[in-house]
Amino acid sequence: MRIMAVDYGDARTGLAVSDLTATIASPAKTIREKDFALCVKQVAAAAIEYKVEEIIVGNPINMNGTKGPRSQKCEMFADKLREEIKRSETEGTPVIMWDERSTTVSANNIMNELNRRGKKRKECVDALAAAVLLESYLNYRKGHV
Repeated sequence: MRIMAVDYGDARTGLAVSDLTATIASPAKTIREKDFALCVKQVAAAAIEYKVEEIIVGNPINMNGTKGPRSQKCEMFADKLREEIKRSETEGTPVIMWDERSTTVSANNIMNELNRRGKKRKECVDALAAAVLLESYLNYRKGHV
C-alpha cells in the first residue's frame, strides 16, 4: 500500500510518498501553487500519478493542542481534496488529518545538517517536511494497524 503525505502551504505544498510496503517515506515533489483550488487539483492528480491508497494531510495543531487559523485552513484543504478525490479515478481513497507539530522544524534541522541554504533549501524543504510527517504516520501504523 502506497501512502502520500501532504504538507499544505499557501505558496508551496510538499508531497512525500511511501514505498509499496508503507515502511519508508521519501520526499516526492513540491507543488508551487498559490491558488487554493488549483493546488487541491494538483494534489489529487499526484495521488493518481503515484497510485496511492491513502492520503495524509498535515494538521498544524498549536503546541497547546488547540486549532488555530492554519489548522482550520488545512482541514478545509483536506475537505476539498476529499471532494476532488470522489470525482477522480482514485475515488474511495481516504484522506486523513495527521498532527504535524514540529515537522517543518525537523525538516529545517535536517537542512541545516546538510548545509542547504537559500534557493536549494526552498526547493526541497516542503517535500522533506511532508516526508517527516509521513514517517511519523508510518511509525504510528506499525503499532496500530
